[in-house]
Amino acid sequence: MLRVYDAIAHIQGSNITPEVYGTVKFLKVADGSWVEAEIFGLPDFSQELGNSPQVGPFAFHIHESGTCGNIYGDSPFEAAGGHWNPDGEPHGNHAGDFPVLFSNGGTAKMLFFTNRFFPEDIIGRSVMIHQSPDDYRTQPSAGGKRIACGVVEAVQLT
Repeated sequence: MLRVYDAIAHIQGSNITPEVYGTVKFLKVADGSWVEAEIFGLPDFSQELGNSPQVGPFAFHIHESGTCGNIYGDSPFEAAGGHWNPDGEPHGNHAGDFPVLFSNGGTAKMLFFTNRFFPEDIIGRSVMIHQSPDDYRTQPSAGGKRIACGVVEAVQLT
């Protein structure tokens, strides 16, 4: 059987956005990883109004822990820890900092290359989607609430 991906994260929404689901797949290539995201059920864009934060485009990261944890409450997925940052870089240059996800009718699809890691480096970590965009400067992050998460697992050949 042909192995198509080396690792995958199955994304699920929190109680804030239970309709969010999808996959983030990681393929090892010579100089790094191809990352393919397909996310569905994202909330519609809305501008910041008063105490309500902007919703979308969505911050998108690798987080330290290999557990998403509790999906309920005002602060879901706290068990995932902070951004994965093995090189001690400033925010915006963490190995786990990804481009934001842009939703089109609730769907975001993205394919990008990174030379910051190989799939085996992130197995057992988590992928996080936040409700707001990332400014890539604020420490630790300006992405807002955590709305969806998935643990990165090795793809097993059958």
